[in-house]
Amino acid sequence: MGISQTSDSEQQLKRPKLIVGIVVDQMRQEYFYRFHDRYVEGGFKRLMDKGFMMTNGHYNYIPTYTGPGHASVYTGTTPATHGIIANDWYVRKLGRTIYCAEDSTVSAVGGSASAGQISPRNMLTTTITDELQFATNKRSKVVGIAIKDRGAALPAGHLGDAYWYDGKTGEFMNSTYYGESLPQWVKEFNERQLPKKYLGQTWEPIYPIESYLQSVDDDNEFESPPIGKQAPVFPYVLPELLKNNSGLGMISSTPFGNSLTMDMAYAALAGEQLGKRGETDFLAVSFSSTDYVGHAFGPSSIELEDTYLRLDRDLAAFFTHLDNEIGKGEYLVFLTADHGVADVVRYMQQERVPAGSLNTRFVLTQLKGYTNEKYGEGDWIENFSNEQLFLNHQLIREKGQDLLAMQHDIADFLLRFEGVKETYTAHAMKSYEYTLGRKSLLQMGFNHKASGDVLVILDAAWLTDSSRGTTHGTGFTYDTHVPIVFYGWGIKAGSSSRYATITDIAPTLAMILKTRLPNGATGQPIWEIVDGD
Repeated sequence: MGISQTSDSEQQLKRPKLIVGIVVDQMRQEYFYRFHDRYVEGGFKRLMDKGFMMTNGHYNYIPTYTGPGHASVYTGTTPATHGIIANDWYVRKLGRTIYCAEDSTVSAVGGSASAGQISPRNMLTTTITDELQFATNKRSKVVGIAIKDRGAALPAGHLGDAYWYDGKTGEFMNSTYYGESLPQWVKEFNERQLPKKYLGQTWEPIYPIESYLQSVDDDNEFESPPIGKQAPVFPYVLPELLKNNSGLGMISSTPFGNSLTMDMAYAALAGEQLGKRGETDFLAVSFSSTDYVGHAFGPSSIELEDTYLRLDRDLAAFFTHLDNEIGKGEYLVFLTADHGVADVVRYMQQERVPAGSLNTRFVLTQLKGYTNEKYGEGDWIENFSNEQLFLNHQLIREKGQDLLAMQHDIADFLLRFEGVKETYTAHAMKSYEYTLGRKSLLQMGFNHKASGDVLVILDAAWLTDSSRGTTHGTGFTYDTHVPIVFYGWGIKAGSSSRYATITDIAPTLAMILKTRLPNGATGQPIWEIVDGD
């Protein structure tokens, strides 16, 4: 199954009018099947029935977070190469944590000042969106849209335009990296004040609540309700919850954040005339609200199921719009996710599945006592984040200690704690090439300049400091197994269960679009899609 083959050289040079890249934040592959019976015909089912799906698609590195996920999908490589090693990471020479899309050299355009120091500059390689721009001498337009700034800026690449949502003002904005003012169509979109309209309603299930058979009971002890609401149960009267839940930013934690994102996508199509200018354009859309809802309520919640049923309807309407405006078969869509998600620890324990939460404060207290006893008094531990431990290199040099020996010693010490499955040293990551297992995934996420001294892997279903709700970031299949599906221009219907990775998406697009590969790409084209039967 795949791209139609022809010997006509003109046909070989043709490209679709429009590429639509869709990243559904925190979407597991299983959601295609779990909620299938309640999806409408034109949304997720259209992708399943008429697209080509790699049903065994995975992330091929640790950690599985939003920033690295978006960067990896669009660069075709892993954090070890593109440099986005987490959403936030500790920088030893700065003595502080930096944000993956932060840029102190730029300022806000629209929105609020605090949300404006954003650009893709921390991403060290090109994206497929960059390469499309280069292939057309920048005649193509690239627009990235998301609630999250990193979900817009990283996919849009270094050459495209990105717009993200500012929860303080209720506006879509960007930074001076992209220009000195917002386009008129963005200003007009903001003037519609859609967030206030969405948040003026009550979130109730679109079906009778007793019919949500794929989810656990609505009232339970392991979901995290909004501030001001005693239990995580429907209905959610949004006007009553606004004040204590980040004001207009609260839309992110409801399914209406996805609807707002889709509204902005419609506005971009019209405002930039995407797909109608005689060049191939690229619209990169990330739906962030699935992640916010998933974190708070977990993958087994009615809230999560309802969010996907609503997104499905939004997608169905969007695809119909593209059929009418761009033309059936004239546009290409791919859909994936930036990571999956772990089940809520309390829920797993309730169901007698081994799971747990690592108390990092306790671990660090014990580690501080151990290092002070063994190496003498001092702040030997500089930082612990993203399950990586940073040692105080300056103190180690001053005290004449052996860094490599200390890395190994502390790695062994950490194995004493319940829930810690494996530990690896930075020296091992730099000295050996791993090709299998979780140590290989760690290495693909390890950056020689930026990563920590000791890397920790927890047992399956264990999280750090977990109470209610859940998170992601591991190399286990619940975090790595995500959709990879292509639909539209030149794509024949079908599926394959062959193992594929999300770093294969950008190289596949490069083959289809006849562009260069992104300059750091390590993934391979998905041959079932590009080479035919």
